[in-house]
Amino acid sequence: MIIVDSSVWIDYLYDTVNRHTKWLDDAIGNEDIGLTSLIMCEVLQGIRDEAQFCTSRRALLRLPVFDSLSAELAVTSAQNYRTLRREGVTVRKMIDCLIATFCIEHGHQLLHNDRDFDAFENHLGLHVLHPPALALN
Repeated sequence: MIIVDSSVWIDYLYDTVNRHTKWLDDAIGNEDIGLTSLIMCEVLQGIRDEAQFCTSRRALLRLPVFDSLSAELAVTSAQNYRTLRREGVTVRKMIDCLIATFCIEHGHQLLHNDRDFDAFENHLGLHVLHPPALALN
């Protein structure tokens, strides 16, 4: 399963073209794509237009949405945060720590466009999907 982070979904919903949104556009319907409840919250909270909110909510709910905040995951996320601090890395957003830990614990890949996940890949074994660069025409 490939978990798609809000950093990609937001660009995708606003028609931003980059290697991550291109990969997502090609993968929808062809790959096992999902998201967490926290990612859904992040994506939907920023939508100001009611019609776009409803359309986006319906589209996201067609995908597997994983409840991602158990007590066990909270403890493991705190441990991961502490491990990264010992490595000299400060995680700026706790929600990213929760998402990364969820993916690590459940063996999912993460598609993201957010440098905050790099430390989880480099130090904690987060599997990240790195889409190829866009071809220049």
